[in-house]
Amino acid sequence: MIEDLFEIERLAYGDSPVHRLDARVKIVICFSAIVALVSFPRGEGTFMLALTFASLLALLLAVSRVRVRTFLLRMLAILPFGLSILLFQVLFPATPVVSPIVVATLPFGIALTAEALELAAQVGIRFVLCIGFIILLSSTTTIQDLLMGARRLGFPSEFTLILGMMTRYLFVFGQMFFRVRNALATRCFDPFDRSLPYAYRIRQMGNTIGTMFIRSYEQGERTYTAMLCRGYGKDAFLFVPRKPLTAPEWGTLAACMAVVIGGPAAVLLFS
Repeated sequence: MIEDLFEIERLAYGDSPVHRLDARVKIVICFSAIVALVSFPRGEGTFMLALTFASLLALLLAVSRVRVRTFLLRMLAILPFGLSILLFQVLFPATPVVSPIVVATLPFGIALTAEALELAAQVGIRFVLCIGFIILLSSTTTIQDLLMGARRLGFPSEFTLILGMMTRYLFVFGQMFFRVRNALATRCFDPFDRSLPYAYRIRQMGNTIGTMFIRSYEQGERTYTAMLCRGYGKDAFLFVPRKPLTAPEWGTLAACMAVVIGGPAAVLLFS
């Protein structure tokens, strides 16, 4: 997991038309797609809408040159959280049905209904597409560009400043993890070595985790003190220079927003 943190940032420094797009364009497209997917009413038109947004996501993914294997691996790392929600939706549906169609009966009196399965499928498709747009955004935009783009879109400077500090401390924690792990490796300690007593391994891992947090806290204090010496305080703001969008960026934004807005409208009109 810690290694993935640095891998995500490395991918964001790639070179493709999507990488070179202004962060504001990508942020607006991503969150507009999520809002459109989440707010679309339930029904058979969900699957047609999902096909439209999946085509847009596949096109952007192909243009970005992000490897499909990397994209799918990151998707699989997040899917268990969504699948757990879908499992409860199937087993314990929140919306009762007057005359449900029972597909199967499970122990403890739990019945699987066709209505619950269809609703879970619609929610699952939306979840996968929303996560896909977020993964594409994070894979093609650096954290600093995201913060600058959010600030140019009108986000409060306090919000972007706090978020920037949080992401920097994540990388500080990751670097501390690598140093502690290398120190353990040079001492031939392996937490998965079955020849060592289990209690000893647990105790050493507990000490290691505690050491990581203490060292990260101390590093954070030193960093904060250094920032105070350079003028950081409650009245400090993130300076963002003005940067107008180019004509190709406006065209890309218009084309994508036409799909994001026109897709749900067309599905509702013809369904």
